[in-house]
Amino acid sequence: MLILIQIISQVDRILPFILAESIKRDLSLSDTQMGLITGMAFAVCYALLSLPLARASDRGSPRLVLVSCILVWSAMTALGGISASFLFLAMTRFGVAFGEAGAIPAGHALIARKVRPDRRGLAIGLFSMGIPLGTMIGFAAGGAIADTLGWRSALIGAGTVGALIGVLTFFVMGSTPRRAQVTSKDEPFLAASLGLAVSPQFRWLMIAALIGGFASAPFYAFSAPFLMRTHGFTASEVGLSFGLLQGAMGLIGTLVGGRAFDAVVRSGTGRVFGPPGLLFLLASFTTAFAWLVPTGWMSIALLVPGMLCFAFLMPWAFGGAHLLAGPGKQALASSLVLIGSGLLGPALAPLMVGLISDAASAADMPNGLGLGLMVVPAASFLTGLALLVANRRAAAWLRQT
Repeated sequence: MLILIQIISQVDRILPFILAESIKRDLSLSDTQMGLITGMAFAVCYALLSLPLARASDRGSPRLVLVSCILVWSAMTALGGISASFLFLAMTRFGVAFGEAGAIPAGHALIARKVRPDRRGLAIGLFSMGIPLGTMIGFAAGGAIADTLGWRSALIGAGTVGALIGVLTFFVMGSTPRRAQVTSKDEPFLAASLGLAVSPQFRWLMIAALIGGFASAPFYAFSAPFLMRTHGFTASEVGLSFGLLQGAMGLIGTLVGGRAFDAVVRSGTGRVFGPPGLLFLLASFTTAFAWLVPTGWMSIALLVPGMLCFAFLMPWAFGGAHLLAGPGKQALASSLVLIGSGLLGPALAPLMVGLISDAASAADMPNGLGLGLMVVPAASFLTGLALLVANRRAAAWLRQT
């Protein structure tokens, strides 16, 4: 059930990316406005609500938090399909973010209560598998529907399916086990959040997550428009090629990453961030060439390591965060990682890419969108370095405890 919820959550989040060219043309929007809709409008609300919803999941019923969130984001996705202006569409994306802010923390709270720590990486990997599956479905189905029925039908259809899944979740998902009892007294909400975020063992993970948001957000927001605009693909072709590859790499990344993380936990070395750090360094170089090569299929092939590294990181980042946070704070730790990756990067990076693209187009420069997308490899390289520092700090702390 959690995998199904994660799939529909990602579909609702990813649809504006594959529908971007149709939405832009229909509503007469600029790349800068599209960057605001796919980035800032979503990220700000997502980040602001993630922590309180995580706290509610840690201390109360993650199941009820999850059902409420599904119904909210599904309704707002459907409303996006009747948008007639930039402002209305941006407000619906705020609403989608409002609902989706609680999905991953509530899901992780459920996993933490049901799965022991040395198996939790695989469980998180399976749950995270819904993200690449949702991306694959969103790109493939969204592109096909956009080319046949239009972007409005795609959003309304996705919202309807999500509402049905929300109702199904309420009746199918059983009662939630009580949260783990901890010996220390519950800290106040803000004190617990700030204390964990600035702790020596957690700080570099937060830095890596923050920089990683500058890589992942424009990668997903503008890859499809880049392939259509620069290499002449249709929405259906991008949906099938980029979407299916993203889905395949996501499945491999989350499952292999989850199993590998569990193996590291059992080994006792505490090196819980090293492998994804090295993969990000590799992806930074291949992604840089992807925006410059003259052939569309070569560009897609060079994006594959980037697709893989974002998925591979999830079990390591969330599983490592749970270990560093300790019992009873797993949803809080997941929320902080999500805020790190989901606030500044998604709010600013797509806007930066859009501004660079619009400026390059105004100056009659070729491949303006590709130039703007150079933000992605630069941020990927810095993310890899931050993860390697986090790996060293976490290993030292975990061995001591």
